[in-house]
Amino acid sequence: MMSAAQSPTTLESKLEALQCHFTWDLDRSRFTLFRLRDNMKDIGTEEGNSWLGHIYNLQGFIQYKLGFTEDAQSLLNKAAEAFSQTRGAAEGPWLVVNYGNLAWLHHHLGDQAKSQAYLSKVDALMEKYPSPSQDELHPEIYAEKAWTLMRFSTDKRLLAADYFQRAIRMQPDMVEWNTSRILALVSAANYDNKELGADVFEEMRIAKEQDPENLYLAALYLEQRAKRERERIKDEAHELSRKVLRNPVSSYSGMTPLLWLYTNYVSKDEAINLAEEALKEHPDSRYLKRCAALCYKWKIEYSSDNRPEQSMVDRAISLQDEVIGLYPHSSFYKKIDLARNAEKSTHSQAKAEQIYQELLRSDLEPAERQMLYHHYANHLFFIHKDYDNSVKYHMKAAEIPQQSILRQKSIRVLEKIRDKNRNRMCGEIEAFLAKLQEP
Repeated sequence: MMSAAQSPTTLESKLEALQCHFTWDLDRSRFTLFRLRDNMKDIGTEEGNSWLGHIYNLQGFIQYKLGFTEDAQSLLNKAAEAFSQTRGAAEGPWLVVNYGNLAWLHHHLGDQAKSQAYLSKVDALMEKYPSPSQDELHPEIYAEKAWTLMRFSTDKRLLAADYFQRAIRMQPDMVEWNTSRILALVSAANYDNKELGADVFEEMRIAKEQDPENLYLAALYLEQRAKRERERIKDEAHELSRKVLRNPVSSYSGMTPLLWLYTNYVSKDEAINLAEEALKEHPDSRYLKRCAALCYKWKIEYSSDNRPEQSMVDRAISLQDEVIGLYPHSSFYKKIDLARNAEKSTHSQAKAEQIYQELLRSDLEPAERQMLYHHYANHLFFIHKDYDNSVKYHMKAAEIPQQSILRQKSIRVLEKIRDKNRNRMCGEIEAFLAKLQEP
């Protein structure tokens, strides 16, 4: 029989007190979880990645949330092995989160004996490796929680940076923690559409010197230099591209920020050439196909020519079709990109309408639905000249209370139509905008 100390109520309370993915308020929709799973898979699991244990831990948790418990258990077991490899020791405080995850998983699987066994392992680790600061979590726990929040919650990256800072104060020798803290700060600034502060820019410079092998950071730093100091960075970008191309294929390799750097500060055509060169070296890489598709999208979207070359649009559509097939469970944004590319084609505009209609029938998150309504409103206006329905879809986008750049754009479109006072829907638009202002 289960003793009083191991009763279901006591076991549950012990589980809830753990620091692990199951207690970190990481609830998301299946739509978002599938997208996260794809993003995690693109990181790669090559040897030498200092975050390998964390990757497997988060992948295991996501698989559990999606209902794939066998995969979840396999990945969580891999996490423990990966930590042993990267830390060079069979046990340590870095296993607290992993054992906590396993305790929760076995509890949900109904194996309370194994759940209790992992709880005991957590207790033993915390007793053997107490936090250097009595009032704070162990730095290894702070670091893993921070790393997880960076990937799981775009709006919690400042919190992630704070957790990294707490970990670094107690264990300052972990270079990768400081690099990730800087990445979190840069990502938070980009998410809020804010300019990076001078203090963070200087910290980026120092972090790059301390972690010279991190090409992702190097690409972001080079972009900041180009943006802030208007430096000509073409030669340095070319040098960095050679290094990135030699790296294993991974979303950590620095390819995405490098291509964005090329697009904005070197040449959109050179960005496409670099992506195609990488894809030629690794023709089966879905991640690189995704990168190449992005480059064509940027070229088409930001070109001053309203009618880009048909061959370029055809290549963009072909790549995007492939990418959607390779990411079947997280293809919403890619379908939007495909529709917007198809709009620019002389023979694929019907394809764009078909995609929009398919998405309009889909079960989407509020943020995704808002994006869909905004782009479909533009599609109706520019392609079909259906001005009334375009207004209606801008209204649909604006009435979703999700703060975003696209919502603001839809509101500005409506305000311009109202101010010109030439549309028969002006009265309806004015009433709608007034209602938006109500508390």
